[in-house]
Amino acid sequence: MNNNIILKAAAQFLTVQDAITVEQLGNGLINHTYKASDGKKTIVLQAINTTVFKHPEDIATNYLQIFGHLQKNNSLIKIPPPIVSSNGNLIWRDEANRAWRATLFVSGSYSPMLAADEKAAYTVAKSFASFTHALATIDIHSLKEIIPNFHNLSFRYHQFEKAVAHASQDRLLKSTHIIAELRQRKKLADFFDAILHHPQYPTRVMHHDCKISNILFDQKTNTVICPIDLDTVMPGKYFSDLGDMIRSMTCTEDENSIEWEKIDTRPDFYKAIIKGYLDGIGDILTEEEKKNIHYSGLILIYMQSIRFIADFLNGDIYYKTNYKEQNLNRALNQLLLLERLEKFLEQEYSFNPYAKTYSAI
Repeated sequence: MNNNIILKAAAQFLTVQDAITVEQLGNGLINHTYKASDGKKTIVLQAINTTVFKHPEDIATNYLQIFGHLQKNNSLIKIPPPIVSSNGNLIWRDEANRAWRATLFVSGSYSPMLAADEKAAYTVAKSFASFTHALATIDIHSLKEIIPNFHNLSFRYHQFEKAVAHASQDRLLKSTHIIAELRQRKKLADFFDAILHHPQYPTRVMHHDCKISNILFDQKTNTVICPIDLDTVMPGKYFSDLGDMIRSMTCTEDENSIEWEKIDTRPDFYKAIIKGYLDGIGDILTEEEKKNIHYSGLILIYMQSIRFIADFLNGDIYYKTNYKEQNLNRALNQLLLLERLEKFLEQEYSFNPYAKTYSAI
């Protein structure tokens, strides 16, 4: 993005107009994020991707409510304060209608890119669970749904079947095996349907993007400061955060890997994530949620495989690809991870979701 545009946006949130400096912060794929300073105050400045986030004002509203709730309840979790722009709002729009927002930069902090071991996986899981626990008493109905149906497996399965029905013959033939395997696991979607409005599975505040790079650590003590990148914080079910941490941190390979024989789940990471989440969430989970906790990873991995194959069948219109069959390979990657997790859960916990009656129903 043009530096003059960034400087002009930064000026809306800073005071000393002739001393502003900016630098890129992080390597996010959706929003453009910068560190901006006027010598007196340093902020995190973000240009929100309005293609993905169609109502950026809702992101700012949610953030303000979460910030206020944590402050009011003297929570140990201290998220960076939001900064009001020159127009008196949390969102400032430039001439091209780009939406900008800012929060105070937390000095002496850092965010690692990968969870190096099971101890780090435990810390990540506990941190995101503690965030949900700290917001357990917020008015859930006051929070906006930032991305409708984001982790709605029923919606994603419908998208998948629609993509199958309208796919080209060439792409359909290449996907036959994956489609068949995903359809055989439809019981996961059925379980999701059963718990969606079940009183034992309440809607809670979920982060929806739980990775270690979205945790801020203190440089001196290496202790957790708070979760960051709260754009997708919205109402959801507990398996969203827990399941995505299992999906992203337990796999031995990245989701873009095509070294099929190397794809597996790491038992020590899995156990650390489950323990960390339970330790962080406290006593707010219901007995049914705890009883069926192992559905979490299965649901999110299954959902991601469905999303990849649906995008491949639709002609690669959502996920960025570097070669023609990348989404097909991503779907297979996640399907293999799902198979490995199924095997591990059967061996370690005697948990087979396809051979049991749903206790949630």
